[in-house]
Amino acid sequence: MIAPDKRKALFLLHQQGLSIRQIAGQLVVSRQTVRRAIAEHGERPRRAFVPPLDPELVRRLYTQCDGYVQRVWEKLREEHGVEVKYSTLTRWLRQLGIGQPPASRCERVPDEPGAEMQHDTSPFTVQLGSTPTQLQASLLYLRYSKRRYLQFYRVFDRFRMKCFLHRALVHWGYTPRVCVIDNTNLARLRGLGSQAVMVPEMEAFARGYGFKFLCHAPKHSDRKAGEERSFWTVETNFLPGRRFENLEDLNRQALDWSTVRMEQRPQGKAGLIPAQAFEHEVHFLQPVAPYLPAPYLILERSVDEYGYVAVDANYYWVPGTGRGRLTVLRYENHLQIYVAGQVAGQYLLAADGVRNQQIDPPDKPVAHAHPRHRPQPSDEEEKRLRALTPSVSAYVDFLLATPGHLRHQTLRRLWALSQRMSPELFARSVARAHRYRIHDLKTLERIAHLYLQETPGQSPWPAIDESFRDRPAYQDGALTETPNLTQYDE
Repeated sequence: MIAPDKRKALFLLHQQGLSIRQIAGQLVVSRQTVRRAIAEHGERPRRAFVPPLDPELVRRLYTQCDGYVQRVWEKLREEHGVEVKYSTLTRWLRQLGIGQPPASRCERVPDEPGAEMQHDTSPFTVQLGSTPTQLQASLLYLRYSKRRYLQFYRVFDRFRMKCFLHRALVHWGYTPRVCVIDNTNLARLRGLGSQAVMVPEMEAFARGYGFKFLCHAPKHSDRKAGEERSFWTVETNFLPGRRFENLEDLNRQALDWSTVRMEQRPQGKAGLIPAQAFEHEVHFLQPVAPYLPAPYLILERSVDEYGYVAVDANYYWVPGTGRGRLTVLRYENHLQIYVAGQVAGQYLLAADGVRNQQIDPPDKPVAHAHPRHRPQPSDEEEKRLRALTPSVSAYVDFLLATPGHLRHQTLRRLWALSQRMSPELFARSVARAHRYRIHDLKTLERIAHLYLQETPGQSPWPAIDESFRDRPAYQDGALTETPNLTQYDE
């Protein structure tokens, strides 16, 4: 495409009397291009899109087919004899504005103190100890003062969203009037952008803190650009060069980084310091009521025969001797057990990753019976198997990586199989099974039987301690009469 200025120069040189050959040589263009520019008087004509099909026909077929473009394509080919590629048809529909709303521009909202905060989540792969773990980062951002509050979760649902907002707003002590979010189903019931209708539960939650949710327009995430930029800062400044032992350690460091370190760090070209900007913004914010209760889930549970209730794969003891239904209030970090409307027990939730543990209070009486059918870990079996030989350890890794295997059951069965044969035979069988990628333990057992059949001769006699004759029990038995065993010879 020739630039507009160059197109005008071609036409002006022609008006000055230069030939087409001379103009083409001076401006290094083809003579055909010069002729076209002269014919168009140096202006590029505006070309309207005119599809080879009747636009009304396309619109009518689109309506008849309920918006399914593939069906429109089939009717054009079968009923109207129009052979057109499917991608070409979709391009025509886009250019005609059929089937999609026209693109709109994003509004520009000025920075006003106390006007809004922004919330969003983003997935990150974080090294917890020696294990890469997929986590969801939740970040709250005050647009004017640029304060941040950051936490990580294994699963982020509606309950955890309320817990996170409660912690952040209680930490700040103030809240703006609006919380800008994307069109997430955690807070949005239906509709998009400014037409979104919030979930009544989340709308009532926000009303208690003095703000309301606002969804930005679809595909306009720059409406909360400060939030998006903060996640980039998390990826490039918080995560690199730090070590995290577990999820609790990660959240402790994230809280210190977002609420202490970043609040004293100059932001942007203006060098704004969030802690100082917040001192000015606080006069435009609404204070958070100190009596607001923390969010909780209401769980209906039954006491088992051992006096425990199950919450999040762990077991918490209920005082008393009775059984039956009760109510558990599950908070973010602790739970309360209610029996007949009264608090019967309160526990801190087990640490992240802890499963199948019995959690008792310090004054719990000694139990006379323990559950027998709860899942038991197989850490000891795995440790002993890996200590046998490197080939056995490699086979354990192969089994655990194979889909469809139950970890604890498989490890216990493999350990039991190792106890039924000699270490040499077990190592040979495992090495062959690993070589041919056999994960069925019954096939592994048949491999061991095959090796036994291939061994020539009889099985070796077991080792006997010859000092048995000196034992008192043997000497006492030697003084008795020798029994008559001839009847067994018959």
